[in-house]
Amino acid sequence: MTEFISDVKNISHNDVDIFRVLSDLSKLDLIKDQIPGDKIRDFRFDSDSCSFRVDPIGEVRFCVIEREPCKLVKFKSENLPFDVFLWIQLVQKAEKDTKMKITLRADLNPFIKGMVSKPLKEGLEKISDVIASLPYDRI
Repeated sequence: MTEFISDVKNISHNDVDIFRVLSDLSKLDLIKDQIPGDKIRDFRFDSDSCSFRVDPIGEVRFCVIEREPCKLVKFKSENLPFDVFLWIQLVQKAEKDTKMKITLRADLNPFIKGMVSKPLKEGLEKISDVIASLPYDRI
């Protein structure tokens, strides 16, 4: 498995609010019009999955496979030619100061790895930027 790790993002909300939203993706319906179209397009979701288009990767769908309250939400990909697992990890440092890191592990053969490593890393950073900027106190 090839691993990609996002930069650690600072989120000005507590881990309870962040986890409440990220563990039930249907809550994102309240703010879908606030998600920047230049980062993620064609965003769709229900309580246990989300799909979106990230250029140049294309459409990606993730389903929640594990939840650890206030610490972790783990996803598995669908609609990709290889398995991708994505972890969103949260660590609250103080009230309204939570650190977030996203880890992506992909089962890439050497040929595909060379073609998709850069787009996957760029897509991971775009996703982490969007997640870090959500207004969790209004969702």
